[in-house]
Amino acid sequence: MAAAAAPKPVYVLDCGGQYCHLIASRIRGHECLSVIVDCDTPASELADAGAIIVSGGPQSVFDPESMKVDKAIWDLPVPILGICYGCQMMCHDLGGKVEPAETGEYGPATLSFDGAAAAGGVIPASADGTTVWMSHRDRVMEMPAAFERTAFTAECPYAAVQCLEGGKRLYGLQLHPEVTHTQEGPKMLGAFVDIAGLRGSWKMDNFIEEQIAKIQAKVADGDRNVFVLVSGGVDSTVTYSLLAKALPAEKILGLYVDTGMMRKNETELVQTALATAGLPNLHYVNAEAQFLGALEGVTAPEAKRRIIGQQFLQIQKEQVAKFGLNPEKWLLGQGTIYPDTIESGGSSGSSKKKADVIKTHHNRVPEIDALIAKGLVIEPVMELYKDEVRAVGERLELPPPLVWRHPFPGPGLGVRLLCHDGAAETVEELAARAQAVTDISKALPEGMVVSVPPLKSVGCQGDSRTYRNFAVLSGGYAQDWELLNTTATAIINGSSVVNRCVVSLTSTSAGAAAPAFELTPGGPHTVTKPRLDRLRDADAIVMAELEAAKLMSSIWQCPVAMAPLCVGGSSDEVIILRPVNSTEAMTAEFSRVPWEVCQKIASRIMAEVGGVSDVLYDITNKPPGTIEWE
Repeated sequence: MAAAAAPKPVYVLDCGGQYCHLIASRIRGHECLSVIVDCDTPASELADAGAIIVSGGPQSVFDPESMKVDKAIWDLPVPILGICYGCQMMCHDLGGKVEPAETGEYGPATLSFDGAAAAGGVIPASADGTTVWMSHRDRVMEMPAAFERTAFTAECPYAAVQCLEGGKRLYGLQLHPEVTHTQEGPKMLGAFVDIAGLRGSWKMDNFIEEQIAKIQAKVADGDRNVFVLVSGGVDSTVTYSLLAKALPAEKILGLYVDTGMMRKNETELVQTALATAGLPNLHYVNAEAQFLGALEGVTAPEAKRRIIGQQFLQIQKEQVAKFGLNPEKWLLGQGTIYPDTIESGGSSGSSKKKADVIKTHHNRVPEIDALIAKGLVIEPVMELYKDEVRAVGERLELPPPLVWRHPFPGPGLGVRLLCHDGAAETVEELAARAQAVTDISKALPEGMVVSVPPLKSVGCQGDSRTYRNFAVLSGGYAQDWELLNTTATAIINGSSVVNRCVVSLTSTSAGAAAPAFELTPGGPHTVTKPRLDRLRDADAIVMAELEAAKLMSSIWQCPVAMAPLCVGGSSDEVIILRPVNSTEAMTAEFSRVPWEVCQKIASRIMAEVGGVSDVLYDITNKPPGTIEWE
């Protein structure tokens, strides 16, 4: 009997965007083999393709240095789907017209199905009137010859196009079907898979077995052992569990590090949870003094992240010496998942040079990259997203509290404690903020007021990193989440100054003036124990009230941040709530916590945590805002 033919892959051409690997993951979800290759891979090397997807990216088709595909791929006899930048490149290469738009689209938009579209496309009729996720400024303004429109939005006249003439199967989507918040996204990608005839041609059931075999092979090469930094989160716990299944107990060593930037009682809770999981050879070290000492005087977000990553590596070296281990015989195990890599500017091959750094994760500092280049790092879940890691955790029969615990970043509260170097704004920055207030105020609903504080946060817009101010809405916003969502989206899409919107939970009276936020005196404001303790107390109140309201399972994650902003020159700071809904962390929608719960949280923080001038609630989706503020 002849052997079964190998499944034809869906090649995903990586243009350096944030969602390339997520596309590959979603294709795997339709039981198809997906393979990521460089954007400029020659068409001749894609001869065995079952289909091709050209991903999004942070560039513009007008940039002579931007990533380009081999134009010969458009003539290959397989279905081809261009997403975002890939759609723009397809239309541009084939004679259409792409232009920079006056207004970008970041986050939700409403899709309108073009009923005149031919059958056989990737946009189902059920997508009409549904929410899709956008992240772009350039847009297609004229289709190439033989193309037809299948969908549009208010700001994007050609949100979906296709060409079926002469046997071609070319499809372009300006929207992102791969992200959770595009409601009919799974149907769109499923339709593309069906057009290619590839559904069910590949299975993912043996992922655990494949990873165990890879771990054993890598450890056997040089007779090595594995040292893992375990945080208690699902990523590092699943990693450690996979290692424990693959290796004898004496070949792995786990270390939980208390950085001094943990939540209130976090260390005790994690130690108990890990003990319940029955994982072998786990140890604990208190390194608060070392981490806070290294961060003394540091204010820049990227600098903080890099220093924290370097300290984790230094701790690992110190513990290897303490246990008398031969460093030549030990690999570093990490619970890195794909968003860590892509947000740190990582990608594959030549695409890595084009991917934008959104924020450097502690497991992707240069020192770690150097170890990876030497083959001294093992990362079993590095190609997975959070939802996939949780699925693996369930198959490994880990305790549900560990599998479904809210994500908590490796740098801990260190990246939720916003810092400022105390430098005065330039004349240009002052003018830009003042103009932003004027421009935003013109478009606000009646009774709502806005202020733009002198502090910035990290965002992700059009697959690029932004570092901009944020808008604070207050006054008569009527406690209407949908009105606030629409207002925030319009503000950010139309502004080059702000990338995030929040609402004040204390200044809610109609007709009230906008709070005059200014930097808290006494800067620079850095990572210190007193500031961390204040944030810890506020965070504990938030978690307790969400738990009491039985909301913890319906909210994917709720970061609580603190920023050195005050009203009236006090020494106070503001607390920021950032509850979001997501699955894979690449996109997120802000959670609509009931207003009575919000008010109770704000009242408790103002009454019980000293030195708080306001409690703010982040109403920014991702994109344009990252989940964490730094």
